[in-house]
Amino acid sequence: MADADPHQQFTPSETHDMSEQATSSNKRKKLLTGIAAVVLLGGAAYGAWYAMVGSHYVETDNAYVGADTAQVTPMIAGQATAVLVTDTQTVKRGDVLVRLDDSDARIALASAEADLAKARRQFGQSTATSSALFAQVQAHRADIASARAQLNSAQAAFEKAQVDFDRRRQLAPNGAVSGDELTSATNALAGARAAVEQARAALAHANSQRDAASGNFAANQALINGTDVTTAPDVLVAEARVRQARLDLERTVVRAQIDGVIANRTIQVGQRVASGATVMRIVPLTQVYVEANFKEGQLAKVKPGQPVVLKSDLYGDEVTYHGQVTGFSGGTGSAFALIPAQNATGNWIKVVQRLPVRVSLNPAELAAHPLRVGLSMTAEINTSE
Repeated sequence: MADADPHQQFTPSETHDMSEQATSSNKRKKLLTGIAAVVLLGGAAYGAWYAMVGSHYVETDNAYVGADTAQVTPMIAGQATAVLVTDTQTVKRGDVLVRLDDSDARIALASAEADLAKARRQFGQSTATSSALFAQVQAHRADIASARAQLNSAQAAFEKAQVDFDRRRQLAPNGAVSGDELTSATNALAGARAAVEQARAALAHANSQRDAASGNFAANQALINGTDVTTAPDVLVAEARVRQARLDLERTVVRAQIDGVIANRTIQVGQRVASGATVMRIVPLTQVYVEANFKEGQLAKVKPGQPVVLKSDLYGDEVTYHGQVTGFSGGTGSAFALIPAQNATGNWIKVVQRLPVRVSLNPAELAAHPLRVGLSMTAEINTSE
């Protein structure tokens, strides 16, 4: 190839082309230099922003709306005669949800009320019995006094018969007393002795009757002593049974315990439900929260009470919720799985774990834009506060 001649002459068009190429090259260099400068400035600005602002925020889109739902469970068994709500229906606390057949409950209440009336009558009878038993004790005391008087009379008669018998027995050998008189005195003495024994037996019998009456009186008094018809144990037991029966009757009407929306209704009219069986749930939409699953590396600076900004996929970026961190789960989701992961193997691969963080929401914002359980959310925590 021949060397270019330094004295070679260029045409005007060739000279113009070479000038344009030089100008274009200079522009390209300036453009690339400007772009590089912009990239460097942008990187520096981002670094400064991240150091001062961005590093204080952690964000996740692995967040979902949750709520502590209320299970509706009848307290007694029975057949459903009416189901007054359906799924998605809004209810207020105290609204009637289900009515159960109350025939058995009404019969049980009537039986308990009858038992209560019987217990009150029996207490009155026990009170009257105490009065009668006390009168019997007093009567037996009078019988004892009479028996004691008869014993004293029989004792005096016996002593007189004894004196007569002794006198006649002493006079009998001298012939001053006939044999018939001695025999009569002997018979009179035996009769007097028998009368004394009979009087003693009567006195003992009166004493035993008095003791028996006193025991019956004491036993009856032990049942009613220190009580009245309102505090007697049997009456209290009967009243408790009446209250239980009345409560069972009230429980045939199943009411909502909280405000919310009906979900998972499984009961139908005519179905017999067991006590404690879940027939539906109530979701409290004004008390929902968010479970945000953050990566373990994001939680070093996260603490309860820090503010959280949330957005829902339901409303998009147009609606922003504000809340705060209320606590952390006791373990990761995998730790509480039915079959926990076993990492003690030779082919173990580390998997970044996520920990659920509970976030409470502003009630006023929830009222303005209600959420449903299970909806997806995006949560951003400000860790600088």
